[in-house]
Amino acid sequence: MNSSVSPTRVRFDEDSFWVDLSDGRVLGVPLAWFTRLLNSTPEQREQVILSPCGLHWEALDEDISIAGLLAGLGDRTTHRKTFAA
Repeated sequence: MNSSVSPTRVRFDEDSFWVDLSDGRVLGVPLAWFTRLLNSTPEQREQVILSPCGLHWEALDEDISIAGLLAGLGDRTTHRKTFAA
């Protein structure tokens, strides 16, 4: 994975957020992957701080790495139950 890829812009719609990357790609990510963002207000979401390796929301205590988004990983801090079929 190319570690030189960084976020250049973040925007939101009703269900997702969109991250523009320095290499021209745009990642669409469901808000449902990140509970803190899903439950936050639009004003809180707009307080994102971009860093070379990810996204940070101070008031929400949320950090999201670009590497994790590229790998398709959602919030790794919540425990998801699995059920046997």
